[in-house]
Amino acid sequence: MTAGSEEVEAFDAFYAATAKRLVATVYAMTGDLGEAEDAVQEAYVRAWQRWDKVSGSGDPLPWVRTVAVRLSISTWRRTRGRLRAHFRHGVPADVPGLSEDRVALMGALEELNRDQRQAVVLHHMLGLPVEEVARETGASNGAVRTRLHRARRILGERLADTPAVTGRQVTRNAAAGRTAAAGRAEAERKGRVRHG
Repeated sequence: MTAGSEEVEAFDAFYAATAKRLVATVYAMTGDLGEAEDAVQEAYVRAWQRWDKVSGSGDPLPWVRTVAVRLSISTWRRTRGRLRAHFRHGVPADVPGLSEDRVALMGALEELNRDQRQAVVLHHMLGLPVEEVARETGASNGAVRTRLHRARRILGERLADTPAVTGRQVTRNAAAGRTAAAGRAEAERKGRVRHG
């Protein structure tokens, strides 16, 4: 077996073991599956072009993940207008719906800023320690901990499973709406009586 074929086999094995999860990771960070797939594909192409360096320095996954995340962020910035148009016109009718849990999670992740979202995905979804998240994002350990703390608070508020509270809130809001409408009607009636 030649050295070239060994490199091909090593890269193929690396790709097969990591690609699917990396797409899920970048998707969780960006919220756009197509962009995540494109960014990950490009990151693997770049890794293959430098495979001897990338694989020679230990685990190549952090390098590929960093490249994929940076590519997806760059692409997102360039296509912001296209995304706005998509959301303005809605999803095509033939696209199957997502589960409520996935919609809730992606919606909650969208409320985080980019740094918080990246920290949450790397730490909680991939299980990377704070130190490695800091290394990959170029932030200090303290900054990563702060981002995680703030993100957990936002996600906790957004993802709180409180259907009873939601039901009470809906009932209260409906009652308040009825009370306000009755008050307006009463004020109008009195106004007509005085002026009429």
